[in-house]
Amino acid sequence: MATRIQGVDRLKRKLRALPDAAREEIAKAMEQSANEIVALMKSLVPVDTGDAQMSISWTWGDAPKGSMVLGKVRQGGKGAGNLVITIFAGGGEAFYARFLEFGTKSMPARPFFYPSWRALRRRVRGRTTRAINKSAKRIAAGG
Repeated sequence: MATRIQGVDRLKRKLRALPDAAREEIAKAMEQSANEIVALMKSLVPVDTGDAQMSISWTWGDAPKGSMVLGKVRQGGKGAGNLVITIFAGGGEAFYARFLEFGTKSMPARPFFYPSWRALRRRVRGRTTRAINKSAKRIAAGG
C-alpha cells in the first residue's frame, strides 16, 4: 500500500534536467531523510520479539517482497542516474507489521508507520527541495 506523494511529477521534471553531480547531492538529502524516518518508525513500533523493529528500513529501488511500503519517489528515464528510494516495514518474520499499523478484529491498531511519515514529511520535502534548488543554482552559475 503506497501513499501518493504530492509534487512528484514536478520533482521528476527537475531531476531530468540535472547532471549527475546534482543527483548525488539530492540523493544525500534523500538518504538523510530516509534515515530520520526509519529511526522514528523504529522508536514508535511496538517491540515484542524485535522482528518488526528490525524489518524497518529503506532501500534504493524496490522493497523486499511482502513488505509494507510507505511511498516511493522515482525519477524517470533509464540508467544509473535514476533516483528511487523506498521506505518499508514487515516481510519475512515480521509479516505482522501491517497488523500492528492497522489493527485486526481482535487487536487495536498501534500505528508507527504513517505517523512517522506525517511527522517528518515537511522536513523531508523541504530538505529535498533545498538540495534541488542548491544544485540548480550551482549549475546555472556554471559550477
